[in-house]
Amino acid sequence: MNFEEYLAQKKIDSTQFRQLEQDRYEAWKREFDQMSPASFTVQKKFLLNDTRRKYLVR
Repeated sequence: MNFEEYLAQKKIDSTQFRQLEQDRYEAWKREFDQMSPASFTVQKKFLLNDTRRKYLVR
């Protein structure tokens, strides 16, 4: 699973997230590539919820 697939699974619009918060997107992508999706979810759980609210897939 790549980072964009992961974001889609979490109902986060990766295109909008990448365009509006490029630095955070790139940092998260680097971290995601270094750990399992489950570990990433545990580490970013509350941040993922906030991000989903901002960039919800419609």
